[in-house]
Amino acid sequence: MNNTHLWLALGRNFIFSIILFGALLGVLWVAEMIFPSVTLLKWHDPAWVIGIPASVIGVAYILTVRDPQNYTGFFAGIVMSILLGIQFLLQKQFDSAFLFFFVFIPFQLMSIYKWSRSKKDGGASFEPKFLDTPRLILSISMLVFLTAGDYLMATYAFQQNELSDNVTIKLLNGLLISSSFLANYWLIYRKTDSWIYWFIYSIAGIGLFIILGNAFSIVLFCFFLVINSMAGIAWIKGTTKENLGWLKIFVK
Repeated sequence: MNNTHLWLALGRNFIFSIILFGALLGVLWVAEMIFPSVTLLKWHDPAWVIGIPASVIGVAYILTVRDPQNYTGFFAGIVMSILLGIQFLLQKQFDSAFLFFFVFIPFQLMSIYKWSRSKKDGGASFEPKFLDTPRLILSISMLVFLTAGDYLMATYAFQQNELSDNVTIKLLNGLLISSSFLANYWLIYRKTDSWIYWFIYSIAGIGLFIILGNAFSIVLFCFFLVINSMAGIAWIKGTTKENLGWLKIFVK
């Protein structure tokens, strides 16, 4: 697949994402018209407004990188990370803002570099692989460590607010951050496990925003759940028996 086809695929995914979110906003607008007492569209909130293009670009990003051969999606991922970083700054969620600005953007730049270098060197196609058992254990340990670390920061380092007072919110927010960190990290190295963490990220996001009462974000993370599941299945199907890693002990 040449670069033109890769960019065209990204463009098609972007158009699909625009249509998808246009339909979502239309449904929410109709719901507000039917139930005037319910506020679903928060146009007065700059952070909410920035979240819309971030979400549109984010869906295009996930749809694109579900193809292990197409890493043009990481260019969209960089734009998404910048917008989400700004959104979290406006919401005073500094841990999440730091993650997007100083972790995710470098991760995505590394992915673009590795992809470009491999293409330039005429390297083999990108084959998804599962982690081996030691790295799986390390990865799970990192998930627990990062979740606990974010919980402690929300409890003792940040100003008191709804996030720092609610135990469930803190746990879900910590899981959201830790799973997205590992998902992005393992995606660089084309590990199929990354989609397991994207699945956890989607579930944690749905739970978090149900508690916070953010209807737009609930629907958004439901979309992420479906899209990430589809991408994960595509990568699993593309993983050969030789690359099953820790999964080999469960597969005869």
